[in-house]
Amino acid sequence: MPGPIQSLSRAAAILRLLAGGERRLGLSEVATSLDLAKGTAHGILRTLQLEGFVEQDPESGRYQLGAELLRLGQSYLDVHELRARALVWADDLARATGEQVYLGVLHQRGVLIVHHVFRPDDSRQVLEVGSMQPLHGTALGKVLLAYDPVARGELEGAELEAYTPRTLTDLADLDAECALTRERGWAGAVEETWEGVASAAALIRDRRRNPVGAVGVSGAVERVCEAGFVRPELVASVRDAARSISRDLGAARF
Repeated sequence: MPGPIQSLSRAAAILRLLAGGERRLGLSEVATSLDLAKGTAHGILRTLQLEGFVEQDPESGRYQLGAELLRLGQSYLDVHELRARALVWADDLARATGEQVYLGVLHQRGVLIVHHVFRPDDSRQVLEVGSMQPLHGTALGKVLLAYDPVARGELEGAELEAYTPRTLTDLADLDAECALTRERGWAGAVEETWEGVASAAALIRDRRRNPVGAVGVSGAVERVCEAGFVRPELVASVRDAARSISRDLGAARF
């Protein structure tokens, strides 16, 4: 029987290292940890980066796992505890609101969509699992920014893109929005990333009450909003879903 392919074994070792270590590791740290020459480690990291399995921070040059790992298939996501605990509640939320539901987690300077429930009608829709949404322009992102200091740190010194005239691109304005989010317990975004689209989201916590993700609904402004604001009954449904998922994850009080 032929032996293992060394380059693949080394690539797997790098992925495990990035998955189990700090949020980001530099080239020297990767090479030293795995007893590899810097040139060898760099070559493997570069290949993994080109394939989307590893991402490199443009400012620090440090590496972390890439979103492409989540696009390999539903088999990984099915064993992801957050998604598994949220499946029933996300379906219920879509039925209750008539809108599409997203479950997102922090990933670098964005929100990685790990579960997506279609709007319960006959309209043509595209599954967005594995896609990224901006932290500063979506309800999911604002929730994570409000409660997760790591998320807020990702935007420090960053130039925030204006997707629409309503996108918040000033960190002071964004911090004020995050304070409002913490005060009322949910975040909203009305045409801040996509024209004609509004969303609302609430935080999900784990058994240690740490922020682990967010759940939210998104749809046409005329359905989601009333008089320019997200409808209260829709907000209530989103918050109930977030509390239910959090309880299933072990959060005793929420």
